[in-house]
Amino acid sequence: MAKYSNKKNHIGAKRAQFRIAILALLLLAYFIIIALRYTWVQIVQHDQLLARVEYQARERYTIHLPRGTIYDRNKRELAISNMTDSLFVDPNHVKDPDKLASDLAPVINMSKQEILKRISYGGGFVWLKRQMEPDMSKAVHKLIAKNSYTDCLGFRQESKRYYPNNILAANILGFVGTDDNGLDGIEQSMDKVIRGQIIKKSLFTDAFARPILGSVLKNMVPTDSSECKNVVLTLDSTIQFITEQALDKAMSNYAPTAATAIVMNPKTGEILAMASRPSYDPNNFSKYPAANWKNKAISFIYEPGSTFKAVVAAAALQEKVVRPNDIFVDPGYLMVNGRRIQNWSGGSFGTVTFTKVIEESINTGFVHVGLQLGGERLMKYARLFGFGKKTGIDLPGEEQGILFDPKNMSDINIATSSIGQSIAVTPLQIVTAMAAIANNGLLMQPHIVKTIYNMDGSVYEEKEPHPVHQTIDVSTDKTLQLLLEKVVSEGGGNKAAVPGYRIAGKTGTAQKLDPVHGGYLPGHYIGSFCGFAPVNDPQFVVLVIIDDPTKINYYGGQIAAPIAHDIFSAIFHYRHLKPTISVKNDVDTKNTVPAPTPPTALPVPENSPKGMTVIPDLIGKTIREATELLAKYHLQINIAGSGICDSQSPNANTLIKENSKINVHFSP
Repeated sequence: MAKYSNKKNHIGAKRAQFRIAILALLLLAYFIIIALRYTWVQIVQHDQLLARVEYQARERYTIHLPRGTIYDRNKRELAISNMTDSLFVDPNHVKDPDKLASDLAPVINMSKQEILKRISYGGGFVWLKRQMEPDMSKAVHKLIAKNSYTDCLGFRQESKRYYPNNILAANILGFVGTDDNGLDGIEQSMDKVIRGQIIKKSLFTDAFARPILGSVLKNMVPTDSSECKNVVLTLDSTIQFITEQALDKAMSNYAPTAATAIVMNPKTGEILAMASRPSYDPNNFSKYPAANWKNKAISFIYEPGSTFKAVVAAAALQEKVVRPNDIFVDPGYLMVNGRRIQNWSGGSFGTVTFTKVIEESINTGFVHVGLQLGGERLMKYARLFGFGKKTGIDLPGEEQGILFDPKNMSDINIATSSIGQSIAVTPLQIVTAMAAIANNGLLMQPHIVKTIYNMDGSVYEEKEPHPVHQTIDVSTDKTLQLLLEKVVSEGGGNKAAVPGYRIAGKTGTAQKLDPVHGGYLPGHYIGSFCGFAPVNDPQFVVLVIIDDPTKINYYGGQIAAPIAHDIFSAIFHYRHLKPTISVKNDVDTKNTVPAPTPPTALPVPENSPKGMTVIPDLIGKTIREATELLAKYHLQINIAGSGICDSQSPNANTLIKENSKINVHFSP
């Protein structure tokens, strides 16, 4: 009996073990199936199922980021953007085009015919009116609701640019097209930085369409370097207004073709003001001629005339070709390679020092100095002061100007370059060169962008002043500063003077080039003045250019210098700069340009270029007098006839090599 019972228990245990094994196999098979299914879903069907989930649970939306703001150095807004409604039509869903056009035309200020034309394009999307003002947008919204046009009309948000100061700094700021593209000025040069963006975002929502917190945090609008920025310029809106107001006065008083002015900080190269006339309103730029959009301060090239003499004087003083008290004999004109170069006055200033040559801008003196320097050194210093290449300012459309290749320069090329002719410069190059003189000879790169900010207000980039190189020694530069101060206090630039303040500068008058036939346009001139103040601590460099005036006269000292005076005076008042010299109450007798001295018997020139001399005037002299005079000038004589000299070849005042023979004809 016990044996039977043990056997029965053994059979029961085996059955239990078998059942457990079967259950284990079933569970293993189940888990394998689950694993295979999981693998199939996660790998093979992953993309398809994820897309289905996202379609059902993701809420899509679009973020429109407006274009970055442009400020002046004091954070005054110069250009801002607001989001506006832009109206589109879906032609495929327009039931009655004629009625829609009739209802819509008076609301959006568009002709019925134009609306019908756009509807006729077909398709599912056609723009009707972009960047509408708020009042117009509200009126269209009411029209859509009233006439049930929701199926065929719709809106999209777009950024619209506004310039709250209208014409102020227009040629610097530029303007923006309807697609938010910068088309000129800072808007163009900084377009990649400040351009608005359209960012497409989405959120995961639960069954009740509530955003999931993690998804919200993940999709917050970033403020990293990929987003648009705000830009702060070096401009001072008040100084810009002062400058533009002065140019408006010049346009009224002198009726020129154009006028340009720049104000720069010589120590940093920062542009404080830059203006051109005629100008335009960037809010409505399409209503103005394209020529008005041009920033003449960087894109207009012209012969600088006597303002360039400041650079020639710098080179001559640095190379010790001349000293301030060296004596020059001014015959009134010189003949170089058969070309007559005369003074602005048409007469002679007699025997003068180099200081006086600078004060009165005497052409003959500068021709002497230029020929002594030679073409290579003259062009070397021109390039040292920044001419012949772009300054690199952060504005589009800058020209580089034109200089001679020293290897190809003849004496007449050197002579004309010495008085600011036969070369071409931009206004910005002139003011940059004068800023170097004001800054103890150190040339600074001009710039107009000061700081770039991220959307959250943090600094993205700070533009630091960039020294380029030293142009001349500090001691030489100090001497030149004092010489240029005399131009304003005692010379041809006296109309730029402001009582109580030390101002240095140089006037300029140049004929206009004929762009069609070459040469010069008779009766057409450019008058200019470029100077800096206060001389003891220069803070401002001011350039004024009057292009082709038709009233009063064309001399830079008479038309540009008074405008510079207005700018200097207003800036001194605005910046609360106190006078540093006493003001006399007596009548100023220096407000008129000194009359040139009549020609007299001239001594032998002491500063002729090495190995050269000036042919004296022999007309009316006897053979003996002519022979003795030519000997003093280290020249030989070839006599024809007898009696009194009635002609000579080459002519008087021609620069010629020493020991050359002069043909002189005498008659009874």
